[in-house]
Amino acid sequence: MLRIISLNLNGIRSAWSKNVQPWLATQQADVVCLQELKAQLPDLTPAMLAPEGMQAFYHCAEKKGYSGVGVWTRTPPQGVVEGFDGGEFDAEGRYLRVDLGRLSVISLYLPSGSSSPERQEAKFRFLDVFLPKMQALRAEGREIVICGDWNIAHQEIDLKNWKSNRKNSGFLPEERAWLTRVFDELGWVDVYRSLYPAAGEEAYTWWSNRGQAWAKNVGWRIDYQIATPGIAAAARQASVYKSERFSDHAPLIVDYDWHAN
Repeated sequence: MLRIISLNLNGIRSAWSKNVQPWLATQQADVVCLQELKAQLPDLTPAMLAPEGMQAFYHCAEKKGYSGVGVWTRTPPQGVVEGFDGGEFDAEGRYLRVDLGRLSVISLYLPSGSSSPERQEAKFRFLDVFLPKMQALRAEGREIVICGDWNIAHQEIDLKNWKSNRKNSGFLPEERAWLTRVFDELGWVDVYRSLYPAAGEEAYTWWSNRGQAWAKNVGWRIDYQIATPGIAAAARQASVYKSERFSDHAPLIVDYDWHAN
């Protein structure tokens, strides 16, 4: 069995102070994908750089206290790739890939467009350059799992207040149509949704800090493991861990009937 966990930390040092590390240590994960580190390598403690029993790889943003992704893996990878576009999004630390035998796992952090029109334009630019990347990844013929904060709720079932969010970043028609292309045209699989087609509120992975979103479970499902069909078909169970809060996101855990090598 192969266990992959994805979690947007909303700051690795913040999540560490909320005991994410002891929880991760109990999970027996084979791969952990982290997003939104909000840190540079010199900011990371020895335990962050070398988690017990695992190797850690990070792709930090050039801007301090911003973005950044990481991958922890129990098996030493044959290859590690930082970044995908050689431009503005690599500078923001949004893509990190590890190759583990027949499988590649990618930690991905899509831009959020909610803070300003400028950031929404950046998000659209990301979608424009990342769709061909996803096509190229499919063409490699490998099994691949892309874990991360995609910052898009795909369907109405994926967020509580879908009617009032139809003109808001994260649920815009153009963003949702982009994800539909990823699934229907390029053949990628939304692993959680394939396992649980009707899962609604239990599938949410993010809650706004405004109002009482967490208390009232006014959530969004924006964290996904999106995979090639072979490994997706090997998924046996998935869950969102909500018993503790390490971040404004919750960890997404998927178990695959798969051996990495």
